[in-house]
Amino acid sequence: MELRQLRYFLAIAEHGSLSKAASSVYVAQSALSHQLAQLENELGQPLFQRLPRGVELTAAGRAFHPHALSILRQIEDARHSVTQAEGEAVGKVIFGIPHSVSQALALPLLKAVRTSLPRVELELTEELTGNLIPQLRTGLIHLAVLFDDGQLDEFRCHPLLEETLLLISPTEAPDAPSGPVSLREALRLPLILPAPPHGVRPIIEAAARIAGLTAPNVVADISSISILRTSLLAGLGHTLLPPMPMQQELERGALRAVPIAPERLTRRVMLCASRHIPASSAAQAVASVTHKLVVQLCNEGNWRDGYPIATEARPFLDG
Repeated sequence: MELRQLRYFLAIAEHGSLSKAASSVYVAQSALSHQLAQLENELGQPLFQRLPRGVELTAAGRAFHPHALSILRQIEDARHSVTQAEGEAVGKVIFGIPHSVSQALALPLLKAVRTSLPRVELELTEELTGNLIPQLRTGLIHLAVLFDDGQLDEFRCHPLLEETLLLISPTEAPDAPSGPVSLREALRLPLILPAPPHGVRPIIEAAARIAGLTAPNVVADISSISILRTSLLAGLGHTLLPPMPMQQELERGALRAVPIAPERLTRRVMLCASRHIPASSAAQAVASVTHKLVVQLCNEGNWRDGYPIATEARPFLDG
């Protein structure tokens, strides 16, 4: 298996056409077809299904695609690690952020990296946590923000902050509490929550089990923050979330947030990287910027109900 075969494979997958792929990688179509045939012969599976117009990935091709992409990205990371200017991080970093953290972190991180790491290209991808994990595992992304659910041992992780979950309700809802509510009371309300196993859902269900309470009264499983927000504003129910994803609606009074008391629901936000794939110097630099930024956002009150627990700039990528 050769690197050029992987490049050709990805080009064909991207363009859905042998002729267009050949033009994009500047080789003759016959040469491209020959290299693809060799790759398929080595793998023992057809990677593309030939169609009347173009090609599409087979099941084997879809399975092979993330591995090919990961290998080429690691090669590029290695090249930058060797050739970068002394003392300056260079290269591309793909950073996965869950929907519920994007509101607080995405724009400040883009600005901070642009200012302090001018030769680093930061690509942010916003996904469900359940989708970020396999991408981090296979090297499709370099770093990811994940939530500590006791299942992250396969990654190198360091805590960034702890967030408090609040009961968030439409302000005009007749059953919207005006003050703190117990966990039992909150779980009885009609709740709109992320579908398991995403986001805060495992935290809420685990808290209910530990307290010996019934499962939450979920009236809708919605894993999209934007759709969840729309559902709340339409008066379809309540939710249990940190306040940052709904900060604008809370500030203008369309939604209301009250604490859970005397119980306290929290989630620990972690910065994670693969244990098995070496971190590029650019990824290390972005990790450092992220840690410092999160502390700053929390201390300045720009990450509402967030409490920083990260104390070192590079706690896990260097060793």
